[in-house]
Amino acid sequence: MKNKVVDGLLKKHEQLNHLEGVKVVSHTQRDKDEWVLHTLMIDGYDVAFTFKRPKKYKSLKDQFVSLTYYKEEKMLAGFSIEVMQVVRVKRF
Repeated sequence: MKNKVVDGLLKKHEQLNHLEGVKVVSHTQRDKDEWVLHTLMIDGYDVAFTFKRPKKYKSLKDQFVSLTYYKEEKMLAGFSIEVMQVVRVKRF
């Protein structure tokens, strides 16, 4: 069940997507400059969900979350891969 904040974001930004109540099967965190890059793998999805924060985050592995994200194409080692750029993570 989405809340008013998510509904407002989805109406304002056409390209924005939302998943509710999905299980995180993997959560990695790595330092890059003054940011910590986070990568989530979600049960039932073959694509990485990424976001960055100024500091480390409590592990989300085996947790249920809602994600608000944009689809994005990135070049990695000469290959184009699809990743999901997360703009909002909410733990249940």
